[in-house]
Amino acid sequence: MNGQINGHAILENVRRYRGIASLYRQTAAFRPGQSWSLLEQARDWEARALSELEAYFAARIDYAAPLAA
Repeated sequence: MNGQINGHAILENVRRYRGIASLYRQTAAFRPGQSWSLLEQARDWEARALSELEAYFAARIDYAAPLAA
């Protein structure tokens, strides 16, 4: 049960991080002078989301491995 709650929190973080990245990309479209900086920020937030997803699936694999044995 605790793993499920943590999984939901991780997926909520991923959703939030990707939303923030999307806002940076949208802002970059309307501010050409700052677009490189804004797009770099978007990449950073996407990297955070990817890191969270990797942790989520690694935890699921670690949890499932003893059950499969």
